[in-house]
Amino acid sequence: MTRWRLRALLLLVYVLVGIYVAWVYDYITPGLLRDLAEALLAVFLWFLVLLGIDLHIG
Repeated sequence: MTRWRLRALLLLVYVLVGIYVAWVYDYITPGLLRDLAEALLAVFLWFLVLLGIDLHIG
């Protein structure tokens, strides 16, 4: 395995463990994930927002 692939794998494991710990200690909640998904939809589908389409989840 090349050096950059090993670093990328270690970074991925580090981030995944961080996400798990944040979820367990309630820093990440389902409400936060819903809000984040709505924001990402609005950013990537901004033209639909301008056309009046509601991108709110739930």
